[in-house]
Amino acid sequence: MAAARGRYVADRGLTSRMVVTMFFIGLLYVVLVGVLIAALGNAWPLIVVAVGGLFIAQFWFSDRIAAFSMGAREVTPEQAPELHGAVDRLCALADTPKPKVAVAQSDVPNAFATGRSQRNSMVCVTTGMLRRLEPEELEGVLSHELSHVAHRDVAVMTIASFLGVLAGVLTRIALWGGLTRGGGDDQSGMGIVLLLVPLVSAVVFVISFLLTRLLSRYRELSADRAGALLTGRPSALASALTKINGEMARIPTRDLRRAEPFNAFYFAPAFSGQSVASLLASHPPLERRLDQLSRISAQLGRQQ
Repeated sequence: MAAARGRYVADRGLTSRMVVTMFFIGLLYVVLVGVLIAALGNAWPLIVVAVGGLFIAQFWFSDRIAAFSMGAREVTPEQAPELHGAVDRLCALADTPKPKVAVAQSDVPNAFATGRSQRNSMVCVTTGMLRRLEPEELEGVLSHELSHVAHRDVAVMTIASFLGVLAGVLTRIALWGGLTRGGGDDQSGMGIVLLLVPLVSAVVFVISFLLTRLLSRYRELSADRAGALLTGRPSALASALTKINGEMARIPTRDLRRAEPFNAFYFAPAFSGQSVASLLASHPPLERRLDQLSRISAQLGRQQ
């Protein structure tokens, strides 16, 4: 599932965490659907159709929806020669297929990768990042993003995050089904259904949210490590992280708020208030990322 492609280093920790996360996500699927089937009785075919349809839509179209929502526009080598040149060099170095390359018109300095597989993947950077980073720093960020694609964790995160969407939508379906079956002599049983379904869905949503955030933080560290080892320049990635973190403070809050819903996709969180607990964060703390890159730099120095 998460085996490295090309010359990106394999990460057994990432693989094991993906497997464990997907296992628990699968259990939550079973619990949620089981409760809904028990609650709706003969309406269970509706659940199967809804779950299947939502999953297909999420898996097949989430990358396009995300790219559209973040304003990503595919560019040609003629339109962005330096960006394409950096991606070409990294793909040759990593021995991986070249993804589509896109640019988003935004002053928020960031980057993201989408795609359920390497064949339909896309790497996008904002104009704010292109304007602020030096070539070596940009390559460090792009190597990080290409690592996400190589380890297939974009697809895994898409599947994992689907459960939260499913919990919310199927709760509405369950409530609608319960209300349309209302009346008759089974008012007490209907009251239990109306209470139980939202409660179970809420619990499922919270657990799935925490699981995906935990995996998201680790995958960012894994991508930092793989990207730095591929280029052999962890200091360039550390410099990019430091610069982006500093530049975020100069971006208007309204722009950061607009980008905040896409934090799970981004290279660095567009907005993360200090009051938000680390348990809920989509990215590990900057200090932890810089500490890991510092240790990698020392490791590479000893090998020379």
